[in-house]
Amino acid sequence: MKTFTHFNASSVEEAVSLLRRYGGKAALVAGGTDLLGKMKDRILPDYPEALINLKTIVGMDLIQENTNGLALGPLAILEDMAHAHMVKEKYTALAEAARRTASPHLREMGTIGGNICQDIRCWYYRSPENRFPCLRKGGGRCYALKGDTRYHSIFGGSVEEGCIAVHPSDTAPALIALDASIQTSKRTIRAENFFQVEVSRTTVLEPDEIVTEIRIPAPVDGTKSAFFKFALRKSIDFPIVNCAARISTTDGKVDDVRICLNGVFVKPMRAIAAEEALMGEPINEANARTAGEAAVTSARPLHDNGYMIQVAKTLVKKAILACG
Repeated sequence: MKTFTHFNASSVEEAVSLLRRYGGKAALVAGGTDLLGKMKDRILPDYPEALINLKTIVGMDLIQENTNGLALGPLAILEDMAHAHMVKEKYTALAEAARRTASPHLREMGTIGGNICQDIRCWYYRSPENRFPCLRKGGGRCYALKGDTRYHSIFGGSVEEGCIAVHPSDTAPALIALDASIQTSKRTIRAENFFQVEVSRTTVLEPDEIVTEIRIPAPVDGTKSAFFKFALRKSIDFPIVNCAARISTTDGKVDDVRICLNGVFVKPMRAIAAEEALMGEPINEANARTAGEAAVTSARPLHDNGYMIQVAKTLVKKAILACG
């Protein structure tokens, strides 16, 4: 790796000040499971001049329930979230998403903030030594469009003929399904509005903005949530498709539902058509199947990834039935 300056931030304010000082040429580090790999392989045209360590800020690893719901610090460890009783009991989709992320060792290092802010995994983008200067690096084209698209978007690109790399987070769809909000050093952002597609960016965070807390509202009575993931190697792989659902029922019929797919589009994607198909209906095999089919009605698979449509339908169905 190239040399860089390392800072141990003692507060959010200090970390923000350092980001401003370096004017977009610094990177934040917590677990480091994404960033260090990118730096070692030199996948980006620009290398950070400084790393700002957030692990030295007290209280950033919070996992705490309060009267309003669940509060998570951005440095909450995924393995801790996966096994925390209150998360498993009331926010099941998030606990399961954390449990299914990566491998045990990576979960013991990785954080919730890092998981939702991680970079894309497209093998052209991730090729060492910036071998493919693609759209997401400020280059001229998407190499995947005429290449290997086995794990790329089935719902089109970020722009016409644009990037088709999917978002890789497991926890992101769970946070969206659970209607989480993300507090930053500047503002509060709903989880479903947090993700963005720009050059070397996957979130709406500004260059000097840091996630400071994630808040999930307490579930009302009659609410259940679930998360399912399809990956080739279950113990370590990023998702080919994943799905989270949160459903509330009254008198046996659905009166509130949020379903989110990921790994299928450039951002985590609410399955609005599936939600509409399920509203006011009882949860059963037939209705879950109908909702699964509705979730993929607008899919536009590429030459290598048509199989993902069936996977997405199945995961939506399974997540719905698990909330019954």
